[in-house]
Amino acid sequence: MDNATNLAAQLTELSYAVDTFYLLVTGALVMWMAAGFSMLEAGLVRAKNTAEILTKNVGLYAIGSIMYMLFGYSIMYPDAYTGGVFQSLLSVGSGLVSNTDHSAAEVLASGGETYHSAMADFFFQVVFVTTAMSIVSGAVAERMKLWAFFIFAIFLTGFIYPVQGFWKWGGGWLNELGFLDFAGSGAVHICGAAAALAGVLLLGARKGKYGSKGQIFAIPGCNLPLATLGTLILWLGWFGFNGGSQLRLSSISDANAVALIFVNTNMAAAGGLVFALVIARLWFGKADLTMALNGALAGLVAITAEPLTPTPLLATTIGAIGGGLVIVSIITLDKLRIDDPVGAISVHGASGMWGLLAVPWSNGNATVLKQLTGLVSIFAWVFLTSLAIWLVIKLTFGIRVAEQHEYVGVDRSECGLEAYPEFTQD
Repeated sequence: MDNATNLAAQLTELSYAVDTFYLLVTGALVMWMAAGFSMLEAGLVRAKNTAEILTKNVGLYAIGSIMYMLFGYSIMYPDAYTGGVFQSLLSVGSGLVSNTDHSAAEVLASGGETYHSAMADFFFQVVFVTTAMSIVSGAVAERMKLWAFFIFAIFLTGFIYPVQGFWKWGGGWLNELGFLDFAGSGAVHICGAAAALAGVLLLGARKGKYGSKGQIFAIPGCNLPLATLGTLILWLGWFGFNGGSQLRLSSISDANAVALIFVNTNMAAAGGLVFALVIARLWFGKADLTMALNGALAGLVAITAEPLTPTPLLATTIGAIGGGLVIVSIITLDKLRIDDPVGAISVHGASGMWGLLAVPWSNGNATVLKQLTGLVSIFAWVFLTSLAIWLVIKLTFGIRVAEQHEYVGVDRSECGLEAYPEFTQD
């Protein structure tokens, strides 16, 4: 091997190591979003339901990891199968059981096509599917049976999410159509929101949320400092969510792309928070912290569909519109008597839809028709399959706790303990 060939091999190996490390670190940031969802939801529910919602969040992460390993990954990324709607059932269930990672010879022979570890890719993908399931947790809070939620988590993470993920990221028909969704405004966030909406419709509202004459009664969360911490953790994790989706860092162009993605992600969140705060002040006469927090998250969801091609100013604008839209959505759902304690359906659904439709603003390869096709297809698949699963669980196991258990708090009935025993009473 001459010096030039040897140098090229060394550079390829270094790039492989750097890109693998980058994917693992950004995946770890996305995993940290599980802590953000836990804190956000724990802060926005009542104290008597805190331990149960924390149990849901840690439980769903573990369940999702296992189900995606056994089924989801092979459904979402089948070998040599592109353009379809459903992949070959021969690959289902193989997961990573028989997977071997790339050898040095394979990496060098690929000429740069193989640029990170297959196991790093799996890890990065598994933290995305658990994020989608985390969205469901907050929407069904305070009145759902814990094990009904866990049963649904098995189906969403193992089967429902991977099918629509394959449509875009696995080379399926939406990818062939030209539908664009850089980091998952549709594939992750609309997916989670659609599953949550299906569950909420069958579950019903919390007792005392709506009056017989159309009144809407606020049910404040128990810990706004915790909700604020959760939002900031999610904000931090989103740099991994969007930045990691570039998948590479080792070239100048990729490094510049990652830097722009980080900036645009931050600016969209800032725009969403500020605009939501202003809208809340004009609408309610007060600076509503919960609306500001949801505004930041809405901005993050909106920019996720395309964080690379907008300018920072346009990213701020996209986020700001998402922040305003989430307030309208939350109020509208309340008027429709759709009870979502943390605003998850609005944050991830309404803002996810806006994010997909905003892609043509900055990316000339996108069209509104293609984006709308992807939006409707993802929502319809997840909503209908989730509705069917929720309905089966409801008819067999039941999905709602008893009225007395809801009154006392699901911490006691579902977990047998309380998060704040010195502050809760019979």
